[in-house]
Amino acid sequence: MFVNVFKLVRLHPRALVFALTLLPCIPSLAFDFNDVAKRAQQLSKTAYKEPQVKLPKGLANLDYDEYRDIRYKLEKSHWRAQNLPFELSFFHQGRQYAHQVKINEIVANRARPIPFDPRNFDYGNNKINTSEMRSMGFAGFRVHYPINTAKYKDEVMVFLGASYLRGVGKDQTYGLSARGLAVDTALNSGEEFPRFTEFWIERPTARSKQITIYALLDSKRVTGAYRYVIKPGDPTVTEVKSQLYLRENVTKLGIAPLTSMYFFGENQRAAVEDYRPEVHDSDGLSIASGTGEWIWRPLVNPKRLLVTSYSLSNPTGFGLMQRDEKFSSYEDLEARYETRPSAWVEPVGKWGAGRVELIQIPTPDEFNDNIVAFWIPDQLPKPGQPINFDYKLSWGKEAQQRPPLAWVTQTRRGHGYIRKPDNTIGLFVDFDGPALKKMKADAKVGLRVSADANGQIVESHAYPNPKTGGWRGTVRVRRVDDTKPVELRGFLQDENATLSETWSYILPAD
Repeated sequence: MFVNVFKLVRLHPRALVFALTLLPCIPSLAFDFNDVAKRAQQLSKTAYKEPQVKLPKGLANLDYDEYRDIRYKLEKSHWRAQNLPFELSFFHQGRQYAHQVKINEIVANRARPIPFDPRNFDYGNNKINTSEMRSMGFAGFRVHYPINTAKYKDEVMVFLGASYLRGVGKDQTYGLSARGLAVDTALNSGEEFPRFTEFWIERPTARSKQITIYALLDSKRVTGAYRYVIKPGDPTVTEVKSQLYLRENVTKLGIAPLTSMYFFGENQRAAVEDYRPEVHDSDGLSIASGTGEWIWRPLVNPKRLLVTSYSLSNPTGFGLMQRDEKFSSYEDLEARYETRPSAWVEPVGKWGAGRVELIQIPTPDEFNDNIVAFWIPDQLPKPGQPINFDYKLSWGKEAQQRPPLAWVTQTRRGHGYIRKPDNTIGLFVDFDGPALKKMKADAKVGLRVSADANGQIVESHAYPNPKTGGWRGTVRVRRVDDTKPVELRGFLQDENATLSETWSYILPAD
């Protein structure tokens, strides 16, 4: 509440004294999550308006490299002049990032727009008439923080395109993405891409180790309010608070979506000759079911769309992980896939009944994100009622979210030498973890494995792997119908208990 003291003086001299006695008791109306939630709710009561996009030809026709050549001048980074621990830099509209995003700064509890100025951008070799850029705006922004060394502020988070965001932990490079929301992904009706239309960013203090960002989401059938509290480190943790409103009913609402790339790997050789052993941003989906069971699903690049799901109640976490962090597994000095982060979603509060869905899409190269995973609640309220999901999203090393007993380190497909080749498929699964380190070499450990109706288990074994200190499981399976996939499920056990997470694998159809 703001009191116009001078107006009170003109009205009545005694009012000044009365007002001054009240000032210490008057609360400051701070901008917070509720302000964005109210806007989302009001927006949901109105008809959706498709945003008008008007880009000059010089921006609309840029190719990938030309757009990347437009860079925000680092010396103009927001808050650099104030010598704050965090800084912001911005993305220019152009190419597929045609929509303008409003970006505001919150200072002293009040929000004010961050103005767009083309003079703050270096347009590189592009022949751009900057006088035409005055009506342009931002497409997104980067968050910088000294995560690796105090001498340099690294990029730790990026918000760019639809509701996409990407983060990294210490000593990592960008890989997979997260999204605010996924709507009707992999349905014949087509996917709807909600978009962050406006951001509000709290100005940090000189000692801040975290930064708070609010976002307003809008699409044809959904609106929403988000708060991201970003804590850079090892890992970088993003605390997410969301409140959604449906304009219309939605068939599939994907909460906490993760998007990644899997081209080929140890369980699936490259279709073309490639000097690299593996190419992927993530190599598996990990799920902590909430009942004590952990599930590991190695990723594949299928020939046809694959959609699988795991029904759960109140899961404790799920994520797309990059478990293989050895350079020798990739041998790519430019892409550095071994430095790509894993992303782990940890629900805050009870999420109830639903399912973790994994979507795997065929891709001909490594430039397309073809892996999507998210949570789908079983029940949604009617349009107009709030939908709340809060969670922590961690970007970091795979070891930070490992199962407590033992876990899968690699899955390999194929046979060694076979005297009489047959139509079986061989799979070799390595496990490691504290539960196995305690086992003696002569321990009675078995691989308990099963297949769905389209698979026949011919044989399975488990034996120590002296090179790793873990255990290796081997499976030979025969497919009944080669035109259909086979679901496999297995885990290590001894005479007394389960020793590992559940290996959940799918053999795609030939």
